[in-house]
Amino acid sequence: MVATVNTAVPAPPRLRESAAVDTALVEGPRTLHRLADGAPSRPYTRFEVRPLGALIGAEIHGVDLREDIDEELRAELHRALLEFKVIFFRDQPIDSDRQQRIARLWGELETNPFIEQGDDAHVARFSKGGAPAGYENVWHTDVTWREAPAMGAILRLVEVPPMGGDTLWADMAAAYDNLPQDVKDRIEGRTAVHDVIPGFVRFLDEDRLLQWQDRFPPVEHPVVRIHPETGRKTLFVNVSFTTRIVGLPQQESDELLRFLFQQAHAPEFQVRFQWEANSIAFWDNRATQHYAVNDYHPHRRVAERVAIVGDRPF
Repeated sequence: MVATVNTAVPAPPRLRESAAVDTALVEGPRTLHRLADGAPSRPYTRFEVRPLGALIGAEIHGVDLREDIDEELRAELHRALLEFKVIFFRDQPIDSDRQQRIARLWGELETNPFIEQGDDAHVARFSKGGAPAGYENVWHTDVTWREAPAMGAILRLVEVPPMGGDTLWADMAAAYDNLPQDVKDRIEGRTAVHDVIPGFVRFLDEDRLLQWQDRFPPVEHPVVRIHPETGRKTLFVNVSFTTRIVGLPQQESDELLRFLFQQAHAPEFQVRFQWEANSIAFWDNRATQHYAVNDYHPHRRVAERVAIVGDRPF
């Protein structure tokens, strides 16, 4: 009897079947471009710029906002705003009237019927502390429920808590740049519905929302807007106001939006600002999302915001 020799080649080892639960953000290199491709980085001559990170956010030193801002200075500040998306000023003891006059150098001012007013209808006042707790502690872009969302906003703290109450901003052009190509292909040319109701229904009584809902019906904006000045593609959906992607089944829209909402959460795309008395922040609302950290209770945090009218996204 002849013995049988087993000549079969052993199967190569294989990884076990296993998948990450969430792949909205994965480890690895991230592309961080502060400026559009080909745009030169030029020095600033009227003030000192101190970047707070490689991508977004810078403190401006050598400018006194109590003094007149001439056109040359305004132009340089605007260039810094476009480059860094949010610029900060320390030790600026200005009042709301001066805050509005500065904002008007960039355009007409908005009013917001859903937020407490300050000394003027153009001043939104956020007075929080104790109970009930504050809000705005989700990543969002302001007033995307408008046909023409704000171009930008200037915020100053009237009362700074002894600790906590920071604000973070995220660069949504970088968020778009780092999307997987298949996701970019899925959202190319798509629009999404933005509605004021989801952002305020948890904080305002129904009668007040009923009073204004017909004045502000849902609007559609591109999922990816083109920044009107830099030309950069910018992810333009946010958890506060974006409800669905037009033309997709609801479940598919929900899943894709959850993926897109997560992109603001990458720290590489963010800057965190610790407020001090007389600090000012000026951000490009077309290019960013922001998040107000709600960690200062029972202390009070009082802020006043002046928003600048923007254009219709395209």
